[in-house]
Order: sequence, then C-alpha cells, then structure tokens
Amino acid sequence: MYVVKVPAKKARSPRPTLTRESVLAAALVLADHHGLDALSMRKLGQALGVEAMSLYNHVANKDDVLDGMVDLVMGEIHVPVGRPWRDALRERSISAHDVLLAHPWAAALIESRLSPGPQRLAHHNALIGVLREADFPMDLAYRAFLTLDSYIYGFILQEVNWPFTRAERPDVVTAIEPMVTMEAHPHLIAMMSYVMDSSREELAAEGAGGAYRAEFEFGLDLILDGLAAALGARR
Repeated sequence: MYVVKVPAKKARSPRPTLTRESVLAAALVLADHHGLDALSMRKLGQALGVEAMSLYNHVANKDDVLDGMVDLVMGEIHVPVGRPWRDALRERSISAHDVLLAHPWAAALIESRLSPGPQRLAHHNALIGVLREADFPMDLAYRAFLTLDSYIYGFILQEVNWPFTRAERPDVVTAIEPMVTMEAHPHLIAMMSYVMDSSREELAAEGAGGAYRAEFEFGLDLILDGLAAALGARR
C-alpha cells in the first residue's frame, strides 16, 4: 500500500493591516529618509507591502497624505501651558526648531498647506492662548505669532538648505579667500576669520553634527526681548 504525501501548502504572509495612522506614519519615514520628492502613492504602497490602490481606503489622495504628515509633525512640537509667557514661547520655539530639523522637508510643506488638521489647530490655539493669557492685546499677539513663526521657519529653511555643513565652513572660507582682498573687502575678511575660528571652537565643543542652536537661540532671544518691550509699552 502506497501512501501519497500531499505537500503542505506554504502559509501566506499575512497582509499588513492598514490604517490611516499607519499610512501617514510610513509616509513620514519615507520623506525623512529619502526626501519629499521621493514620496508617491506607489512608493508608499511598496513601503507598506501593498498595492497603491489599497491606500485609497484610508487616505483620499496624495494631498490628503501631505496634510496628514503636516499634522503629525505639528503634533510633535510642544507648547507648554501654565508657564510665564517668555519661557513658554522660548521652549515652544526651540521644540519647533528641533522637530523641523528632524524632518527637513517639513518647514516648506507646512507653510504651503491650506488645510489645517486637528494637531495644527490645537497647536496654534495653545500658542495664541499663551499670549492672550499674558495680557498681550490681540494685535500684539497676532504680530508676535507671525514674527516668531517667520523667524523659526525662515531659520530652518536656511539651515536645511545650506549648501555645506558647519564642519565644512573652514573649507568654504579657504576656497573663496582668493576672491576676497583686504583692500576691497576688509570687513568681510574680518568676518571670515571669525567664522574660521568659531567653527573650530564649536566643532570641538559639540561635534560635527551639531545644529546651529546657538545662532538660533540668539535671534530668538532678540525677538523675545522685543516682545517684552512692546508688551511693557502697552501697560
């Protein structure tokens, strides 16, 4: 009597369970690692192990994905409440700098999206609340809000798009030195010398990967000083 052995069927890998949250989280990782230009519904589907069409059960389209990504990033930025206004604004601004630096594509995207999500709305409401609870008149609160965000996003856009790292600054200065003369550009030469020296000191203290935190905080404190003076003049 012969026994016929039927080969066991190979178990299929379970299909990934998709949710809106998992789709947006994967889009965030894809953009962080490869840039926003690399993000497409096809590549997003590949990253999740599904066909692109499956994504449309959870997101309407690519614009919906982008709006969702913006909201995730905004949710990472901390707005402390119940603190003195200057401390709260400073902490929030530094948090925004760090979060946007971790997602280098996000600053430009946030400023280009018109559909605010719940995290973005809550963030802005909390920020305005900090100002209003500190007795900022509405017009001054509006100007403070606008000035701070203009500074934060502008600084980040420059920082992430700078064509060289801080570690490379001495090499850049050396490369342009032949084009600069003491007779024609004495102030520029003095600045270049400072940049060379400060770059070495900063790198020795913080390491080559450090962000421009000191420069960011310097400008931030100037703005906060100005807001304190403006608020004092209204009282």
